[in-house]
Amino acid sequence: MRKLSIFGATGTIGDNTLDLVDRHRDMFDVQVLSAHENVDKLARLARKYMPTLVVISNPEFLPALKTQIADLPIQAEAGPEALIYAASQSVDLVVMGIVGFAGLAPTISAVRHADAVALANKECLVVSGAMVMHEAARHETLLLPVDSEHNAVFQILDGRDIQGLDKIVLTASGGPFRETPGDALRHVTPEMAVAHPNWEMGAKISVDSATLMNKGLELIEARVLFNLDPAALDVVVHPQSIVHALVYYCDGSVLAQMANPDMRGPLAHCLGYPDRFSGDIAPLDLAAAGSLTFEPADRDRFPCLVLAERAMIAGGIYPTILNAANEVAVAGFLAGTLNFTEIAGMAAHALDMQTELATPFDPTVLEDLDACDKKTRHFCSELIKRKI
Repeated sequence: MRKLSIFGATGTIGDNTLDLVDRHRDMFDVQVLSAHENVDKLARLARKYMPTLVVISNPEFLPALKTQIADLPIQAEAGPEALIYAASQSVDLVVMGIVGFAGLAPTISAVRHADAVALANKECLVVSGAMVMHEAARHETLLLPVDSEHNAVFQILDGRDIQGLDKIVLTASGGPFRETPGDALRHVTPEMAVAHPNWEMGAKISVDSATLMNKGLELIEARVLFNLDPAALDVVVHPQSIVHALVYYCDGSVLAQMANPDMRGPLAHCLGYPDRFSGDIAPLDLAAAGSLTFEPADRDRFPCLVLAERAMIAGGIYPTILNAANEVAVAGFLAGTLNFTEIAGMAAHALDMQTELATPFDPTVLEDLDACDKKTRHFCSELIKRKI
């Protein structure tokens, strides 16, 4: 049996991972489960899967968690240090589904101790790609991308050298506002933004998808994962979300990976790698799908994509600042203190202030990354306070 640790077990990634575990209970043994604040669901999962350790990120909920599982022989811990400790447990595969910068330290810990890490937290590679890749190489840990686009590229390359590769194109659905007039975007509500047409995701990533920031962050992630020059990466809008990525070769050949939009697909690939198993996912029927359409990304309508490309090209501190500013801005939008178009404005303002936000900075030092992240969050939070 393959021993698993699942971080973000009560979120979308956790739900889909555990759905696959339920279908193949003879293949997987859940050792660690973590959640942010959903203590009731975490307790139910602990009772069902009987891991050795459960962690709640917010320490305020630890007493309630311990009360609910007091009759079980399960260790319960809380807080950032507990997440790092949990990620250091010896398992075959860590599924890292913690959202945002908060997942960085546990990811580094997992990379140092696990055999393989299925990475659903793109922010780790965005803000500290060099560190994560260095640690993975040093500890001979396999990194398996969970994002459908990067998982698609991983499957297409299948371990082959990138010699002869011309470019990689990630597809984007275009989100719920692909055809919304630009002047109407400032009136978008959080309820509208989280209603993705193809994928079931959490609130933050749904908003990122609606602004196309998600696709921009995925470009940065792809650059790190596949060691490519920014000029070899591009985005195309594909509303049906059936083609997940395309790899272009110098001889004119183009290889694509296709599947129905279901997160269990890339997760099943990661859980079984290098073998495959059925996730009971509906097979792709191209005749029923009808036509597949593609169009260029509208960078005027979605400036977040442009900002992410700017950060990718500049490198260094820029992706860290971009990620922190975006997380604060999205939280402000979801709370009703920023409008939809102000998300890009705040990210742009933070990038323009990079000299003030970045000193001192070494991208290979976790403390420097953390300091820059905190400084950027404070800067953006103050902007929101002044706006209120």
